Amino acid sequence: MADILHRIGIKSSSMDDVYQALTTIDGLAGWWTSNTQGKGNQVNDIIQFRFGAGGFDMKVVDLNSPSLVVWELAEGPEEWMGTTISFELKQENEYVILLFKHLNWKEPVEFMHHCSTKWAIFLMSLKSLIETGKGTPDPFDVKIDNWN
Repeated sequence: MADILHRIGIKSSSMDDVYQALTTIDGLAGWWTSNTQGKGNQVNDIIQFRFGAGGFDMKVVDLNSPSLVVWELAEGPEEWMGTTISFELKQENEYVILLFKHLNWKEPVEFMHHCSTKWAIFLMSLKSLIETGKGTPDPFDVKIDNWN
């Protein structure tokens, strides 16, 4: 199994602000993709994320406000089947530290490399959303190749 791991420091005195950006449709649409639908604030909720290159549905499998959000793929790319995405939050002085994990890839295929870069781009969008009030969700994100 292979994993994507990132650590981002977000200047904020409130883990709640980051948690809300991970568990509300408006929050998710503000940093990941503007085409986000569903609900994300209860376990078993399904969130639909749509991008120019396609999309997927995530099932919320664990929430522990304000420190943990865990999703698993409900429908989407074959390479993501069986993977889990988690956002762990902790406060360190004036920063909320986000430990991001996209776990259990069957193998480190080229698409995983692409997704690792895109996750980094979108996590920086989340940082910008919290710190400045404006993120760069799809379709305004940095494009890195023909997969977007």
